[in-house]
Amino acid sequence: MNAAIIFVLLLALMLTGMPISISLGLTVLGFLFTMTNVPIESVALKLFTGIEKFEIMAIPFFILAGNFLTHGGVARRMINFATSMVGHWHGGLALAGVMACALFAAVSGSSPATVVAIGSIIMPAMVKQGYPKGFGAGVITTSGALGILIPPSIVMVMYSVSTNTSVGQLFMAGVIPGLLLAILLGLTTWFLARKHNYPRMPKSSWAERWIAFRKSAWGLLLIVIVMGGIYSGMFTPTEAAAVAAVYAFVVAVFVYKDMTLMKVPKVLLDSAAMSAMLLYIITNAMLFSFLMTSENIPQAMAGWILGKGFGVVSFLLVCNVLLLLAGNVMEPSSIVLIMAPILFPVAMKLGIDPVHFGIIMVVNMEVGMCHPPVGLNLYVASGITKMGITELTIAVMPWLMTMIGFLMLITYVPIISTWLPQLIYK
Repeated sequence: MNAAIIFVLLLALMLTGMPISISLGLTVLGFLFTMTNVPIESVALKLFTGIEKFEIMAIPFFILAGNFLTHGGVARRMINFATSMVGHWHGGLALAGVMACALFAAVSGSSPATVVAIGSIIMPAMVKQGYPKGFGAGVITTSGALGILIPPSIVMVMYSVSTNTSVGQLFMAGVIPGLLLAILLGLTTWFLARKHNYPRMPKSSWAERWIAFRKSAWGLLLIVIVMGGIYSGMFTPTEAAAVAAVYAFVVAVFVYKDMTLMKVPKVLLDSAAMSAMLLYIITNAMLFSFLMTSENIPQAMAGWILGKGFGVVSFLLVCNVLLLLAGNVMEPSSIVLIMAPILFPVAMKLGIDPVHFGIIMVVNMEVGMCHPPVGLNLYVASGITKMGITELTIAVMPWLMTMIGFLMLITYVPIISTWLPQLIYK
């Protein structure tokens, strides 16, 4: 009964158009004030202890690193390198877009940042070459979603905070699925380009490829620093985020010199604003999680699901449907912070690997970012391409179907996610 009241209250507040973070906070306060004897001081305490975790510090640092890279010319050099490698295939520039998104995802941690950084450069070039605008928009919108699957990933940090799963293991678990999805999106792009005979580019010589690689090497080196540092145990994911932010600043301002020192305060301010927004959502989601736990809702839900005789297969299918439905009305950070504390205990009782479950959630978030009404990548791509949301939704459909097929593969073949972390952390 209490669970029904909490969710009806939350849904009613969200339907008024209120931001999700405030809806969460008001739901908790409204319920605690009227229906429980929980001391209200515990709410104030939870507000502070909720964001006291060391892992959360990684979020502002990854956002800052992503902003420096977006404004600092790194994306443009990555696109040039990708184009020199695959530009001569069918749909070469579009394939270069997929490859550049995968490379940029490995340094940014954010999907919208990847769409902005790669899309704003490659979209005009594709239209100029004669590609239909819808085709380019479909490629960039869906490939940009790699930003949260290929590590480092802000959404993985959120899942880690919600479930106390190792961030390092989650990052390692995202490598193979991320590369696999990049290949599948690339194959979809190539197939469509070949079918419609879209333009190809002249084949680059190995000398031109070497020059393009050398120019993009400073950006690519960040992938080695972040992932190598975590792999080797030299630093934690949070420390890796801080190193990435400092490195991105040095590369953007002093190496590539595409950003002047005068622009740095604006980048810092934008990063602070985005970090504050995410931290505010986290704080209120932690309060919501506290309320759920104090009312024993996750435990009751776990008991109900196990009592109904749900096995691993049917439970994971229900999880996917729930998360995809949530993706219709919420953005990834909120979904992970609300749903993970509810679904995670059930998954653990059914013996599902916590890292594998985390990757399933992240892939669901990727799909959610590419379909309406609140797909963040759709809105970002709409701003870049000047296309309407309905038009964009139709354009992304072939790649979205590929992503849903990939979600099923990741859900029911856990070794794709768990092999690498088990190899490194055994």
